[in-house]
Amino acid sequence: MSRLRLLFRSTSVRLSALYIILFSLCAAFLVVYVTAMSERILAQQVRENLNQETSDVRGAYERGGINLLLRTMERRARQPGANLYVIASPTGEMLAGNVASVEPGVLDQEGWTRMPFRYEPFTEMGPKREHVATANVFFLDNGLRVMVGRDLGEPGRFRGIVRRALMVALAIMGLGALVIWFGIGRNALRRIDRMSAASTKIMAGDLSQRLPVGLAGDEFDRLSESLNAMLERIEKLNEGLRQVSDNIAHDLKTPLTRLRNKAADALEENDEEVRRTALEGIIGESDQLIRTFNALLMISRVEAGSIAAEMSSVDISAISADCAELYEPVAEDAGLALKMEIEPGLTVQGNRELIGQAIFNLLDNAIKYSAEADGREPVYVRLKRQGEELRLSVCDHGPGVPAEKRGEVVKRFVRLDESRSKPGTGLGLSLVEAVMELHGGRLELSATHDENHAMPGLTVTMIFPLPTA
Repeated sequence: MSRLRLLFRSTSVRLSALYIILFSLCAAFLVVYVTAMSERILAQQVRENLNQETSDVRGAYERGGINLLLRTMERRARQPGANLYVIASPTGEMLAGNVASVEPGVLDQEGWTRMPFRYEPFTEMGPKREHVATANVFFLDNGLRVMVGRDLGEPGRFRGIVRRALMVALAIMGLGALVIWFGIGRNALRRIDRMSAASTKIMAGDLSQRLPVGLAGDEFDRLSESLNAMLERIEKLNEGLRQVSDNIAHDLKTPLTRLRNKAADALEENDEEVRRTALEGIIGESDQLIRTFNALLMISRVEAGSIAAEMSSVDISAISADCAELYEPVAEDAGLALKMEIEPGLTVQGNRELIGQAIFNLLDNAIKYSAEADGREPVYVRLKRQGEELRLSVCDHGPGVPAEKRGEVVKRFVRLDESRSKPGTGLGLSLVEAVMELHGGRLELSATHDENHAMPGLTVTMIFPLPTA
């Protein structure tokens, strides 16, 4: 019973019930209308037939008198059909015809009978029934009365057949509508039950659960797809938060411990110069921690989309060139050349500051790791349009990243063992990936393909979708 009540609380079931009620009203109106129209058409046909019969009988009397009238009515009365013919005396006594008797008073007034009347035929085949007819009565000059009528049994049976056919059709359609309504309600209820079950697991903490999506593509499926996208986003944010918490606990514990030990050593030191040097080291360590937390804050803001409203059309060609020019002195200090291969006039829909920060991070990594390579090969900044995408690449000839570890280095605080001796926080590529997700693009890491160099190098490519018109 509770399931039935839940079924009737469903919006789809209520709408279906409303449609069934409206359909039933329309069908009932259709039955009444079709029946009334059928009766009108039949009555009109009967009247037209009797008018023609009356005209023929009257014409026979006018042409040949009473003898021709009698022969005409006798001939017509012997023909099969539902027409009635009667000749009566001025007193109403029936003299000739194919009817044994008629209801009293029918032959007393000239013209169409106001109401259908009962009559009795001479012989009746099959089971007895009540005979009803309508007629047109006219008087002759000699006082005789002539009645031309028609039995209403056949039109009545036709009306009954039409009415029964419409009622049967209405019943079949109503039954089909109820079955469809119940099926739709049960289907909707099952889908809601599956969504409720998945929601219960999600509320219990299992964010890997997803709402079921069918093949119909209706509003339930569209709602499930939207909610699944939201759940995927929430799961990713929660996973990122968990990783950040774990990474902060592991990666920041060492610098904080070192900072505390330096502060304790400075307090115990009596030499003013040594104490000053220790305090400067503490300030440097603190600045590094501040930069780390600023990077984490920036990544969180980007992933949360809090600055998505600051998007505008930006010239990515100009941004790339400006960033490369700003880093040329840094590359020269490291003994490297910074070369640009930038296609001019390319634009994307994005945030200028975030795109610039991402390029700075890539250039900083490329210069830092290329300085180890023999020969000090140039660092390249390449921007070109490829199909429906814009590809901004920063290429170096450093030690590179093994293919199996390229999915790990974009995570927060992840640094390869050979890189832990170099300055950095392990957040640079994480920020770049977050920026690309915000812009609807993706980050791609690959080896720098150059057969002339022993070092594999790393090419990091920011892939932007072309802006729509």
